[in-house]
Amino acid sequence: MILPIIAYGDPVLRKVGTDIDADYPKLKELLDNMWETMYNAHGVGLAAPQIGLPIRLFLVDASPFADDEDMSPEEQKQLEGFKKAFINPKITKETGEEWNFNEGCLSIPDIREDVSRKDTIQITYLDENFKEHKESYNGLLARVIQHEYDHIEGVLFTDKLSSLKKRLLKGRLSNISKGKVSVEYRMRFPEMKKRR
Repeated sequence: MILPIIAYGDPVLRKVGTDIDADYPKLKELLDNMWETMYNAHGVGLAAPQIGLPIRLFLVDASPFADDEDMSPEEQKQLEGFKKAFINPKITKETGEEWNFNEGCLSIPDIREDVSRKDTIQITYLDENFKEHKESYNGLLARVIQHEYDHIEGVLFTDKLSSLKKRLLKGRLSNISKGKVSVEYRMRFPEMKKRR
């Protein structure tokens, strides 16, 4: 089932997610719905807060980036077929050079900005079978994971912009929270919820 994506301005996007256990109600159904919602919106990642749940869970499917001709064959191979659910993740280390990349977010449609992030991460997480993993990622894959991880920490990519950029975007962000934005996927807007 395709779920509405929570828009910028909703307090759930600012909550630090809580861990879940294997008894979390209807987890498989939730994961299926999240994958369907993400693909419907043409996203490469989706975090539980973006569908209104303040829990530590996000999905990543980086395979669309594998078609990028600017990537090395090694990077393309890393991204190809990369599809994972991350449950109760913890980034334990961020290393390497900081680099800029143009990021967007399904909860903040029509806004894309350059964000600086470290190149390499180490992360521990549970998969959908609650099997523990400890892995290292770098480059674009690390960035996608960092972006989704920020969501479960109550952080948005716009928080990482300069104060000038934030001021310039203030009106557009306000319009998103009021539902004054055109998107091709279902969204739930905080300002519209208040008016009912």
